[in-house]
Amino acid sequence: MKLSLIVPVYKEEKNISPFLTTVLPILSSITSEFEIIFALDPSPDHTEKVILEERVKDNRIKLLTFSRRFGQPMATLAGMQYASGEVVIVIDVDLQDPPELIPEMINHWKEGYDVVYAQRRSRSGEPLLKKIISNIAYRIIHRISHDASIPKNVGDYRLMSRRVVNEVLNLKESHGFLRGMVALVGFSQIAIPFDRPARRVGDTHYNRFFGSIRIGLNGIVCFSNDLLSLTTITGFCIAFLSFLIAIIYAFMKITGFPFPLGNPTIVILILLMSGVQLISVGILGEYIGRIYDEIKARPRFIVDKKIGLN
Repeated sequence: MKLSLIVPVYKEEKNISPFLTTVLPILSSITSEFEIIFALDPSPDHTEKVILEERVKDNRIKLLTFSRRFGQPMATLAGMQYASGEVVIVIDVDLQDPPELIPEMINHWKEGYDVVYAQRRSRSGEPLLKKIISNIAYRIIHRISHDASIPKNVGDYRLMSRRVVNEVLNLKESHGFLRGMVALVGFSQIAIPFDRPARRVGDTHYNRFFGSIRIGLNGIVCFSNDLLSLTTITGFCIAFLSFLIAIIYAFMKITGFPFPLGNPTIVILILLMSGVQLISVGILGEYIGRIYDEIKARPRFIVDKKIGLN
């Protein structure tokens, strides 16, 4: 068995050495045939230098660098494309994805599972607001994703067999929402629950709040049309409410019942309708934007350097 470990990185010079100190003994206890592929978005710090220094000690450490910053999802897909292992594992470098789960993942793979994903039971060291946003987003995505059953509280930390990797790479989507793409291709999958520890070194470069919202919206728009249906239902409900209010006003007018009608009522109705229209246009814009990205068919990433890789 050859094992490929994909590690997307950006401005992580302080985390490279602790990560390798932890993960190398674990991989060596499983197989001598492994590779660690760091997929590096160009960093202003010394991340690349540290990786190359570690490669001098062990040539199973390999490096992909890109022509510009393409983001973590694209870096992950690039690492998968260049991985040669029979088994491919995607993991974060900050050790919040515990490498100690890798032997258990391998055992499940040997049992016949094609995908083994780590599912978070708890998330230490994260603000309460981020936990709430993430929990809501995962629940919505899990409930309304029709094309694939995307599990809750799951990140990109997972093991994939070679045939799953090949099928994911064959998908033409440009969004890079890995957890949705893996769920879409199917095959036998199993979860490993774990408690996510706090980040050991440095600060995350991922936006804690808007990043979660962006990922959640990406998952909803790319794997469900329910938002479009919701706007249609909302439109019908408001139209029915307006018709009902008109009947009530007409009845009160005919019966001579006094009722308030003036600027406050008109302003409230105009603001309500304007808000609903803007939300509807925004939802349409999200879907149209995804269509536009797909039509352009730009490359997901452009490799600048590949060290140790064919």
